[in-house]
Amino acid sequence: MTQTIYDEYNWILGYVETDSRGNKTAMDFHHRILGYYQADLNVTTDFHHRVIARGDAVVGLIYAEHEKFKAEHDGRGY
Repeated sequence: MTQTIYDEYNWILGYVETDSRGNKTAMDFHHRILGYYQADLNVTTDFHHRVIARGDAVVGLIYAEHEKFKAEHDGRGY
């Protein structure tokens, strides 16, 4: 199942894919992988599989990437 993540202006920020075991993959607008949630371990990891949070924080990865993009483009999000 794929969930689309939107900002307050209804622009697509990214996607979260969930498999049948509850594992999730966070992707940006261009479908580049940002990180993973491993349901059996209850941890969120970044693209390099380094643990960055306990629990499910994949949507936070998408928002963090969007904020980074905005900062690199003088506040313009798109």
